[in-house]
Amino acid sequence: MTTDVILARLRRFLLVIAGLLLAGTIIELWVINHTKEAIQWLPFILCGVGLVVVGAALLRPQRSNLMALRGVMGVVTLGSVFGVIEHIESNLGFVLEIHPNATFDQILSGALGGANPLLAPG
Repeated sequence: MTTDVILARLRRFLLVIAGLLLAGTIIELWVINHTKEAIQWLPFILCGVGLVVVGAALLRPQRSNLMALRGVMGVVTLGSVFGVIEHIESNLGFVLEIHPNATFDQILSGALGGANPLLAPG
């Protein structure tokens, strides 16, 4: 097997994995009813756009499609960081509402380990 064949197979494998992760995220968010607020639709949109560019890169691995894939995955990454911040903010608000006189350690622990999973958006 040549290096080009190995590289093409690896690229196809990684694109399929990325597509499955994006589709799985959409399904998981739908199952947990992540649709109560308008901002909660953002991961659906980002994953949907991600699926489109992953599909385009799989079907036609041209330079333009691969550049679009890179750009969209950068936006998806920024969306994930935004989601982590939103989850921390939500947990922090809950902790401060329930325990207004909590110490810094209690607030930090509650914000990072609250009801909204910290790393779920990632």
